[in-house]
Amino acid sequence: MTMDKQIIRLKGRHSELIVEVGEVAEVIYWGEALAALPQGADVALKRPVPYGRLDNDVPVSLHPELARGLFGSPALEGHRNGQHWSPAFSITAVQHDGGSLIVESQDAIAGLALTVSLEVDSNDVVQLKQTLTNTGEGEYQVNRLANTLPLPERANELLTYYGRWVKEFQQVRQPLSQGGYQQENRRGRTSHEHYPALIAGTKGFGECDGDVWGFHLAWSGNHRMRVDVKADGRRVVQAEALYLPGEMSLQPGESLATPILYATHSANGLNRMSQQFHGHVRASILAPQISEKARPIHLNTWEGIYFEHDPDYIKEMATESAKMGVERFIIDDGWFKGRNGDKAALGDWYLDENKYPDGLEGIVNHVNELGMEFGLWFEPEMINKDSDLYRNHPDWLLAVEGYDQPTGRNQYAINLQNDDAFEYLLARLDHFLSTLNIAYIKWDMNREIVQPGHHGRAAGNNQIKRYYELVEKIRARHPDVEIESCAAGGGRIDYEVLKRTHRFWTSDNNDALERQQIQRGFSYFFPPEVMGSHIGARHCHSTRRTHDIRFRGLTALFGHMGIELDPVKEGAEEKAGFERYIKLHKEYRSLLHSGKSVRIPVDDGDGQLAKAVISQDGNEALVMVAQLAMPTNSLSGALRIPELDASKVYKVSVVDQPVNFHQGLVNQQPAWTKQPVSLSGEWCQKVGLAMPILDAESAILISLIAESSL
Repeated sequence: MTMDKQIIRLKGRHSELIVEVGEVAEVIYWGEALAALPQGADVALKRPVPYGRLDNDVPVSLHPELARGLFGSPALEGHRNGQHWSPAFSITAVQHDGGSLIVESQDAIAGLALTVSLEVDSNDVVQLKQTLTNTGEGEYQVNRLANTLPLPERANELLTYYGRWVKEFQQVRQPLSQGGYQQENRRGRTSHEHYPALIAGTKGFGECDGDVWGFHLAWSGNHRMRVDVKADGRRVVQAEALYLPGEMSLQPGESLATPILYATHSANGLNRMSQQFHGHVRASILAPQISEKARPIHLNTWEGIYFEHDPDYIKEMATESAKMGVERFIIDDGWFKGRNGDKAALGDWYLDENKYPDGLEGIVNHVNELGMEFGLWFEPEMINKDSDLYRNHPDWLLAVEGYDQPTGRNQYAINLQNDDAFEYLLARLDHFLSTLNIAYIKWDMNREIVQPGHHGRAAGNNQIKRYYELVEKIRARHPDVEIESCAAGGGRIDYEVLKRTHRFWTSDNNDALERQQIQRGFSYFFPPEVMGSHIGARHCHSTRRTHDIRFRGLTALFGHMGIELDPVKEGAEEKAGFERYIKLHKEYRSLLHSGKSVRIPVDDGDGQLAKAVISQDGNEALVMVAQLAMPTNSLSGALRIPELDASKVYKVSVVDQPVNFHQGLVNQQPAWTKQPVSLSGEWCQKVGLAMPILDAESAILISLIAESSL
């Protein structure tokens, strides 16, 4: 059956996709929204056919196929006992409703059916998903099933991610001219190393200018992201979950769905791209708790006491925390039976009665009486061999029998596909959440996955799905409990896990200098209210670097704030600093967690980072300039703040500054830093403010309040 050709428009607020549906479904345009579709649209983009190639034009469809003469990476690779390895799907039905398109196809010879779902929302975010069904006889082995979207030929530069533990979300630029780019993650979680996202754009695209296309694969396991430049110059992005050998076998009637590929186009650079992703996350992904109440200020005990747990001392910590303005107090690792270090006891989710002879209830009540919520750390997916759980159930290990896999953080993973193991973990979590007033779980996952086997077969994909199911069951039983996705810091951060959790621990690194870059990388796809951002101790535990409280405080301000320290041992001056930035965060929290995030280009791009959050109505903005290194020149140019309302007059004033701001290696700072000045939004955007002279590893905070309109 051949469908009559249709031209279908999927429109967002600023952008649109035009899809031609005929023999296949092909995106023929993806860019700025058009006022109208001209009468000649169906012929305007018909490509020529070069000599020396196939005699017919070969479209790059939403599901590229080798059988149609597409010599690049196909969307599906699989077979049925060596047969049906090159399917060609024919469209059988098309559903189009506003911003959504569903294309149904089948290959009767191969015994396969395919559904491609494409949707654009009011935030200009595209969601693409494919579902493959085995309609034939016998099992069908799927090796790959990828989501595919095209890029225009002018997309000739990439911004991609790399990183490691305590240095996540690092970015790198590279040209996209010939060949292409590919990244693979086989670590069993989203990973610190290869965050599943990339950005393509016109050469030199920036925060405020250039055409950009951003892509994020919502999947918490192994994945592949690739961009191919075909020999004819066309460009294709593919994103997929990676399947281990033999992992995906579809029995007759069974289906396999890809993770959702999220994507968006911006004609105004990276800031607009981020705002579109943030808008989608806020409207369609975040749990209601995140928008319905202020994000509580955390104190987490880990860097304060590590494994040294004493109930009376922890109560003192809670008392001092409350005095500082903390709103949620979390006991981290070390509270359960036999847990005195990281080499034993994971899996034994019973209270350590030697440490807590009177139980946890007294501490929970004390925390609640101080007006704070109580939170508790778990690492449900992990197990130490030195544990009662392993001694009683060695078969619960996620492993391949006969092999001795390496440890990671002295631990192994539990096979969540083992129903007994799954139910045990569900029961233990449910016990604590049912018997104590726990408002928050810090859910950790501190190792990478090696040989994820179930009954001898590869089972990495299903391990992730069972993790999702475990979180969902906990949420269903305890819907008011909030959950943080920790995973050794930034190891499991993606939209799919965010649908089930409320906050990310962005990195185990609380070093303010490193956090500036980590948090910037995070900001391209996630809004600040889900970014765990803590003020650490003066002497950073992960880098041994030292920063004063002002730089640490301002760095943590633009996220979901918390603190990591022992408040009992801290001196009065340091505690006063923590109190100051907790109070400052509360003052601006509503703006920070609802406004537009803007990364500000600076003249000294090697030494500074600047960012703002601007209220949706344009009446208020908060700007931070961070000096990362010594200024390149003796002067640092001007601070121009994009996206303010050009028609408004703003009162510009300094909210916070380095302790030695007006002394030391400067004769005189700009006049506007000493007393407020009134400036139009147009002036602030186009002309700006003389940049102050800042010492390396310091920051300044600036407020803009609309006073009137021009």
